[in-house]
Amino acid sequence: MLGSKVSMEYRVPYADTDQMGVVYYGNYLTLFERARNELMREIGYTYRECEAEGWMLPVVHAELDYKSPAHYDDLLEVTAYIQEMKGVRVEIACEVRRKGEEKILVKGFTRHCFVSTTTFRPIPPPERLVKLLSDRDCS
Repeated sequence: MLGSKVSMEYRVPYADTDQMGVVYYGNYLTLFERARNELMREIGYTYRECEAEGWMLPVVHAELDYKSPAHYDDLLEVTAYIQEMKGVRVEIACEVRRKGEEKILVKGFTRHCFVSTTTFRPIPPPERLVKLLSDRDCS
């Protein structure tokens, strides 16, 4: 693991559940996105700043492993951390648990590519981000 790890709480609204009464599988990607935003904020580099500096992090791959369902009104804890950073790519892992429980409900990661906001072509990670991550490295 590189650098920071951040956790956020999320109370499951009825709108996130399907006819079976469990969180609809696609909604976990939204939770992953929320946790990624909080991770970037914790690192000290918001997505707004990234885009203002000329780069973005689109998702190029996503993997989720569904272990156990979450239900309406569950209080979830979503944890995100940088799993790997190599070349122009970064993988951000996420784990979803019920608050206060060890059992993982869903785990996975999203892979992103650093791209220019003007050319949409891959670019190396910004030096500022690399420095922020190396200053927080706890691997």
